[in-house]
Amino acid sequence: MLTLLLALGAVTPARTWTVRPGTELPTLTAALARAGDGDTILVADGEYREPEIVVRRRVVIRGLGAPVFYGGDHQILTILADSVTVSGLRLREVTPSAVEDRAGIRVTGSRGCRIENNTLLGTFFGIYLARATGCIVRDNRVVGTGKTEALSGNAIHSWTSDSLVIENNVVSGHRDGIYFEFTSHARVTGNASDRNLRYGLHFMFSDDCEYRDNYFTANRAGVAVMYSRRVTMTGNRFLRSTGSAAYALLLKEITDSRITRNRLEHNTVGLYAEGTIRVAVDSNEFLQNGWAVQVMANAQETAFRRNRFEGNSFDVSTNSVNAASVFEGNYWDRYSGYDLDRDGKGDVPFAPVRLFALIVQQNEPTLILLRSFFVSVLDAAERVAPVLTPATMLDHHPLMRWVAPPG
Repeated sequence: MLTLLLALGAVTPARTWTVRPGTELPTLTAALARAGDGDTILVADGEYREPEIVVRRRVVIRGLGAPVFYGGDHQILTILADSVTVSGLRLREVTPSAVEDRAGIRVTGSRGCRIENNTLLGTFFGIYLARATGCIVRDNRVVGTGKTEALSGNAIHSWTSDSLVIENNVVSGHRDGIYFEFTSHARVTGNASDRNLRYGLHFMFSDDCEYRDNYFTANRAGVAVMYSRRVTMTGNRFLRSTGSAAYALLLKEITDSRITRNRLEHNTVGLYAEGTIRVAVDSNEFLQNGWAVQVMANAQETAFRRNRFEGNSFDVSTNSVNAASVFEGNYWDRYSGYDLDRDGKGDVPFAPVRLFALIVQQNEPTLILLRSFFVSVLDAAERVAPVLTPATMLDHHPLMRWVAPPG
């Protein structure tokens, strides 16, 4: 018992330190030198210019008011300890580098960290997670000032990490808004990623991840999902990604995944699928895109069911009459069939691949004829005797009207 009491007496209670210019703790570095595990460091309003700040203790760092930390030719804040919380800070102006991934906040090899309610402006890379586990990045605003992809970092960047939560962040003006590589079991929800120089979301080799209720708007190349397994994307909005190489959602070499209840609107290409295997594209809305869906012949067991295709210049295109994707029970605004048994499904199949779409793919200037009488005649002939739509891609039970799925 005496030993236990002595041990308890040796426990140092958590302390609170306050950083304020002109005091005995004028910098965050000075406070970290005195703080112990479990302590809280409050950073008062003001401007702070320090060398790279390294956190090696399990502490809470919280801004009071709007303290601003400036970078320059070095990273601002590096976290090496577990269970560190950083909130309420403003971090600015990290100089871009062609040889070093400088960031506003970098978490390296840590577990259970929380990066919340911070603002990062012009920090090259914003929040960089490397070999991090169980960390939360929530309610941050990360705005870049990059002009070219080569000298722009990513707003939220994850490499070789696991079990992350990326939630309710606003990111823009970077190369990629959110970038994952070799990151597993992540949950990305409620983020707004817009006007990035490349992708709003870009992830590769990242399995068992869920992306839900995010907004991706006016990103130059849209969103890319590559070389990953068991991906779920639900309730997202993909809006206004336009240009010669822009896709609302690009799927490449992904397997056993589900794309459901998303809205893809006003994009050059809504969804592009190449090399996908066992992917379900279910209950999505493809609205007013140039091409709603481009699905390549090497997409296997990729099924489009209960989707809404409305106002698109071209609904579906493919690169081979041997394509094997399945379209079943979708709503097509160009369908002109009938429903004699009144079961809500058309009695004649719908062929979603237009001959004119193939002509445009081979000779883009012909797009000027899209609304011409010639194309109307071509479409009418194609409906009578479809020659381009592979048999597996005929929708044999098209919906007569669209009803949004419940939930």
